[in-house]
Amino acid sequence: MRKTTIWQTTRNALTVTALAALVTGGAFLTSGTASAATTLANACSGTVNGGMGDTVAITGTSVKELVRAGAKEAGTLALYDVAANDIAKVNKIDLGTVPNAAGGSVDGKAIGAAVKQAVRETKSWGLGLNPEKTLNSIEHKVAGSCGLTTVATNYVAPTLPAPGTTSPQQGGAGGGTHGLPSNPSLLPGGSNGTGYAPPRDYGNLPVAQPGVAVAPGVRYPANSPLPGEGGPQYGVPGAQDQNSDVRNAGNAEALATDGMPGGDVQLPMLLAVLVLAGVTAALVRTWVLRRVS
Repeated sequence: MRKTTIWQTTRNALTVTALAALVTGGAFLTSGTASAATTLANACSGTVNGGMGDTVAITGTSVKELVRAGAKEAGTLALYDVAANDIAKVNKIDLGTVPNAAGGSVDGKAIGAAVKQAVRETKSWGLGLNPEKTLNSIEHKVAGSCGLTTVATNYVAPTLPAPGTTSPQQGGAGGGTHGLPSNPSLLPGGSNGTGYAPPRDYGNLPVAQPGVAVAPGVRYPANSPLPGEGGPQYGVPGAQDQNSDVRNAGNAEALATDGMPGGDVQLPMLLAVLVLAGVTAALVRTWVLRRVS
């Protein structure tokens, strides 16, 4: 009798423990499901605002007319009004989640596939003689007419380093930042080690002002010589003082002869003249004698 009581007590304790564990696990599961939010859009196109990780969904009513048009264009004798009314009864058609970024998108192809699956799950008897062809026509119609842009309302942009500073990186053996000298005094901008370089000053560079004309009187004053004047000139009358000598430009000099005094008639020239005179006299004598005879 005592052993039976101990066994019952032990079994009851294990049952209570199991129930407590089950309740606790169920509480955790319920908490996780409740934390997931759903952003429900009333149209299959436009912009949807939600938190990162939230489920993006549309109502069946938002695609009712597109399902009607797609079933009608399928050519399968579908009762398109029935199919449209069946999809309108669907409260939520999941399309995906809001990405962990400032924004994203859900394209028409993904929306068309989701609507096609939702219509199939309604088991509508209005899909005609070829239900699969009707579903493909509905998917094509929705994909060409829908498209959503998602905006994450809780997105926080990453903090950027301040201008002129560098973020710390793994350095080498010297302990400095990657690609920078370990000695702060060698960094641009001084010895503070921030890597800041002061802006350069280009104010002392000459700059030509366009469209500014300078009068000739300003460029060449009345009492100053024009460019090219005032230099030494040679061989030009009136360029020098009357008392100064007029000289040719340069240092040209006459070359000396072969040691002979200038102006004397040389011996070869004299012999040539005498020979020419003798020949001429002989020719004249011969000509006169011929005329006499």
